[in-house]
Amino acid sequence: MRYLKFLLPIFIGIGTFSIQAQPYPNKPIKLIVGFAPGGAADYVARNISVPLGQALGQTIVIENKPGAGSSIAAEQVAKSPPDGYTILIASPSSISVNPALSPKLGYKPSDFQPISKITSSPVVIAVYPGTGINSIKELIAKAKQDPGALNYATSGNGSAPHLAAALFGQVADVKMTHIPFRGGSLAIQSVIAGDTQLTFGTPPSVLPMVQAGRLKGLAISAKERSPLAPNIPGMKESGLPDYAIEFWYGLFVPAGTPPAIVQKLFEATQAALKQPNVKAALAREGTDVSLSSSPAQFAKFLTEDEKFWVKLVKSADVSVD
Repeated sequence: MRYLKFLLPIFIGIGTFSIQAQPYPNKPIKLIVGFAPGGAADYVARNISVPLGQALGQTIVIENKPGAGSSIAAEQVAKSPPDGYTILIASPSSISVNPALSPKLGYKPSDFQPISKITSSPVVIAVYPGTGINSIKELIAKAKQDPGALNYATSGNGSAPHLAAALFGQVADVKMTHIPFRGGSLAIQSVIAGDTQLTFGTPPSVLPMVQAGRLKGLAISAKERSPLAPNIPGMKESGLPDYAIEFWYGLFVPAGTPPAIVQKLFEATQAALKQPNVKAALAREGTDVSLSSSPAQFAKFLTEDEKFWVKLVKSADVSVD
């Protein structure tokens, strides 16, 4: 019995060591999306989840946590264990804008470790066909004729589409009424139904409806036409050359995640997003693959990018959830 008591701690120590020594990842990984299914973030997440899981050798489980301009999802990830098993897909709204303008949020940008930027795309300005509006010039004329009468739907207060609309209002010198929803797909459905008149929407949410004739695409928020949406003019062609804005999505984990895990996630992201079939699937919905060269480079990009978005929100007097 005395020998058993002596050996027991050794057996326990060996067992503990074997558990700790298991290589990452050794269980499914959660990818948290801050918007309802059907929007751009959800579309990108579902297109990268399988190849990312293959690169890591584990299943990627997508969880949609919509609400508060994606802040609910961001807070969940910020407070998760820094072990690489909870990843956030996020845009500027949850990482830069909401924390800067809402100090009472339960997280701050430093609560995240950036992995990589993954995509970049413009928004699409589209209207309910029953409005009779067929161009950006006609949209501006209508908005000036009756300030505030046009309602535009977006994926939420402080979201990239909301900020794109705010910048449009500044440049075009028009006033329209913002109607926020809990996701891009919900916003688009409101325009299709005629409950709102137009949207500044993400390409995956808008382009299929434009192609089906259920929405009228007026322009993309880039200066020139894009090969991703060749039938829709850019802003220079539309008569508003001073207006241009794009948004991105990136991957983040909680701060304090071990560097080796961060690097493994970065390398897996690179492998997944460089696959031709992934690039093609995203391109069909108007989204470009746009990868960072390293986690450090993405962090540096975020520092500069935050200045643009926060300046825009403050100058446009945008309120966020």
